[in-house]
Amino acid sequence: MSSHLSADRSSAQPPGRGSVDALISQARRLKGDVNAVRRDAQSDESDPQERWQRALCDLALHQLNDLDAHLGLLRDGPPSAPPAPETLPARETEPPPPARGSLLSRVGSAEWNLLTDEAGWSGELYQILGRDPAAPPLTLDELPSVVLDEDRPKLTSMVTDCLVDARPIDGEFRVLRPDGDVRTVHMMGEPVLGADGSTASMWAVLRDVSELRRSQRAVSETHDSLQRHRHRTQTERRIAVELQEAVLPPWRGSLRLPHQGPETLDLAAHYLPSSAGALIGGDWYDALELSDGETLLSVGDLTGHGVAVTSGMATLLGAVRGMAMAGTQPGQLMAWLNQLLDATVQPALGSAVCGRYRPETRTLVWAQAGHPAPLLYRGGTGRRLHAPAGVLLGATSGAVYEQAEEALEVGDLILLHTDGLVPGRWGSPRSSEAESGGGTEAVRRLLGLAPRFGGARTAQDCVRMVVEEFGEADRQDDACVLVARVTA
Repeated sequence: MSSHLSADRSSAQPPGRGSVDALISQARRLKGDVNAVRRDAQSDESDPQERWQRALCDLALHQLNDLDAHLGLLRDGPPSAPPAPETLPARETEPPPPARGSLLSRVGSAEWNLLTDEAGWSGELYQILGRDPAAPPLTLDELPSVVLDEDRPKLTSMVTDCLVDARPIDGEFRVLRPDGDVRTVHMMGEPVLGADGSTASMWAVLRDVSELRRSQRAVSETHDSLQRHRHRTQTERRIAVELQEAVLPPWRGSLRLPHQGPETLDLAAHYLPSSAGALIGGDWYDALELSDGETLLSVGDLTGHGVAVTSGMATLLGAVRGMAMAGTQPGQLMAWLNQLLDATVQPALGSAVCGRYRPETRTLVWAQAGHPAPLLYRGGTGRRLHAPAGVLLGATSGAVYEQAEEALEVGDLILLHTDGLVPGRWGSPRSSEAESGGGTEAVRRLLGLAPRFGGARTAQDCVRMVVEEFGEADRQDDACVLVARVTA
């Protein structure tokens, strides 16, 4: 079929081969760089952000592959017209399959002569539509037969606008190939005018953009998934924070618990969040004046993070308060707390230390379950109390927890803490008194504050010193600290 000039442009000279080769080299170098980033991004498939990043890399690679192929076509010039089917044996009319990964077969061209009702297709267009190259090309009237029903009006509108109003074609539609595969085709075309100025034919380039659109959908879907994940994470964190704030004592400075008039304990506590900020764990602190005049002191840590863990922490803390108010001693309280955690639907581990301070004798009776022992400061020095036997809560059924007693003096300071104060903490609460990494370092640094504690006026001053010492640390988990100072 003879060529025609476009209605709005004259034929242009192809660009110099050297300049196109340079562009191809640049595109391929960039493609290699993006592919390297794609390989580096291989990680946990469950992370929505990483899935979104890999989808973006895939989309960029598809676009760079298309660019590489189009530049190759630009450099090599338009393909020569294929010979008529009847001039070649049937076995020679089948075009060679494209190389694996090649995109050259995704771009085809066609021209429909309106005067003779003839059509001419490139071999690539036969491959895109999955049709036998020996078959005659489809006319404009026949072309909608391979288009999906819902996309036919779009194709009809584009072709009509091109032929009647001389508008360029630029749109997409989906075709159903004979093998049942649905492909997305992007079509760009122009009317070609005859010598008398009337539309003589329509010329078009059709590109298979199925993989490109698939990659774009993957980016969109993973982006939506990432947004939903972030929203869910933010919502869960807000609920966890609200639940935590609802159950932990809202102290704003020192809290004094009177017993029949005179003050016996000066109390202060603080919650230190993890460096990540989004991780809300199951750490708690508590102090409660009991009906018999004694004072409950406790800190603990339930493993994990999130709403479920914070809810579990609230349940344990409520149980501790209820049993302590009923007069349960620390050892028995730990045993029942272990039984409660062992009976929960979702298995969990926890650590805790719980004590009852008796003001009439200035005695601390306490028990622990796989938790750092309290620290005692007296006269400008500090030491760790010898811990009675006690395993992690939820670790085994029927565990027995021993009790210990410590005689205190006016001016003594007891510090209870959870084990996330410094980096290198245990991955879960400790199973023995043998501390590792962050636990040993935390105790060493806490004991090192003894001289400063000796000059402190209030328990709140001591807590402030702890926050100054540990508040900026790159902690992997949250932590709590509670200070009780004997005042009378």
